[in-house]
Amino acid sequence: MQYPVVIHKDTDSAYGVTVPDLPGCFSAGDTMDEAMSNVVEAIECHVEGLLLEGEDIPLPQPMDIYYDNPDYEEGIWGVVSVDLSKLSGKATWINITIPERILSKIDTQVAESGGNRSSYLVNAALAYIRNDLVPTKSER
Repeated sequence: MQYPVVIHKDTDSAYGVTVPDLPGCFSAGDTMDEAMSNVVEAIECHVEGLLLEGEDIPLPQPMDIYYDNPDYEEGIWGVVSVDLSKLSGKATWINITIPERILSKIDTQVAESGGNRSSYLVNAALAYIRNDLVPTKSER
């Protein structure tokens, strides 16, 4: 998943990074590169904690919804990619069947995002679940 982040730098301080979509998730670094690397680790730890507690993972929102928030004034916006498929335990190999036409569309999206197919499918499933798109038995 790609999470928007906002970076603040005060005089005589490290770079502080906040993840608006994950309340309480923040990080810092002495350089911009270090701050951006550290925030990926912070997101992974934060999401891992949510998963262990059985909580839903908040989906990334468009940066636009945060622009008017005074907490992020004068911040520099960026985006970090986090592979959530590596979190919360051992990965399990599964064998699934997908129509070739759909798989081609998935692979096109994967190529554009620079990720991998497994990560893409995990993120899509999490988004689907998070948005309560799974039909109930009565809706099937």
